[in-house]
This record gives sequence, C-alpha cells and structure tokens, in this order.
Amino acid sequence: MEKNPYIIGMAGGSGSGKTTFLNQLRSHLGEAELALVSQDNYYKPREEQKMDAQGVINFDVPEALNLDKFYEDLMSLKNGGSIEQMEYTFNNNQAEATVIKLEGAPVILAEGLFVFHKEEIRNLLDFSIYFFADPDIRLQRRINRDGKERGYPESDVRYRWENHVRPSDIQFLEPFEKECDMIINNNHSFDVGLKHVVNHIKDQL
Repeated sequence: MEKNPYIIGMAGGSGSGKTTFLNQLRSHLGEAELALVSQDNYYKPREEQKMDAQGVINFDVPEALNLDKFYEDLMSLKNGGSIEQMEYTFNNNQAEATVIKLEGAPVILAEGLFVFHKEEIRNLLDFSIYFFADPDIRLQRRINRDGKERGYPESDVRYRWENHVRPSDIQFLEPFEKECDMIINNNHSFDVGLKHVVNHIKDQL
C-alpha cells in the first residue's frame, strides 16, 4: 500500500516571511517531492468581496477566500489526483494570470493566512508551522513590498494594516500559534527554522 502524502500547514501574518521561506525550502528539496498549495490563489472575485465602512475591500478575513475549494483541492492531492488553479495577481492590471497545475506529491505544503481556520483543513494536517514576526517589523516589510511590487501608496498600506490586517491577526490567526507543532521566529532570520523543516521533511521522505 502506498504511503499517504505528508501534509504540512504553514500560516503567519502578512510580512512574516512565508513566501521567502517557501522559495528557499523548495530550493533545498526536489520539485517532484513537493506540491505547494497557496491560499493566495483562492481569493474570491472582487464583486464577491465585502467592504468596510469606508468602502474599502477587506481581503483579510476568511470570507475573502474560497476555503471550501482549498479543502477540496487538498483532498484531491491527498488522494493522488491533480488540481488546476488560476494564479491570483493581487489587483495588478499589468500582470497576466496563468493557470497553475499541481500533481500529487509525497509532501503537500498548504500555506496561507487561514490554513488553520477551518476544522476540516486542520484535521488534514500532519504537521503545522506558525511564522512569527513582530508587528512593527511586518508592517515595514509590507510597506516595502506593496509599494514596490503592487504600487500601493503607503497611506493605503497603513490603513489596511490598522483596520484589516492587525484585527484579523488577533481574531483569526494568533489563537492558533500555541497549537502549532513548530513556531519559526522571523524577526531577523529563519535560517535555523529552515534547517529544521528541511530535515523534518527529509525524515518523512
């Protein structure tokens, strides 16, 4: 009987370093060994998103994502199937979305803000990782990223941070920190955590 895929859930607030960590993790392991399922590609269309009292769309709530589809796709990969998803371009009109096709793999990485939100998804996970970084550090990273990559003015980034991001962290993300199998502190560097995760995955393989 073939061994079931090993499913790792990774969550952390905006600017905690998940994307950079995952890019380095994938460089340490063979592409055929990993299937990365990112919640970034499960945002609902803009017309289905909720607005706050100021008319600004709040992307930092679980309802902004199609978590049912995320769960279904994880189940498909767990059962050895393949999935297709449309890359989310973060409101960048100049970016052309591409279709991402994922095949089943020995290790499935499920990452995003709300990986731990749905009980059905949590129950699929064999190992859970929480990314921590101080809020002030994360805010500065987000200002730098959103300005450079997405063209957002700093005032817009700060508004979303204060009204959407931090309230969502406190309500939907931080309560799961102590329940995770590993906490990676990324105030300055995640090198030690990366080494541990690489070794853990190699042990499973």
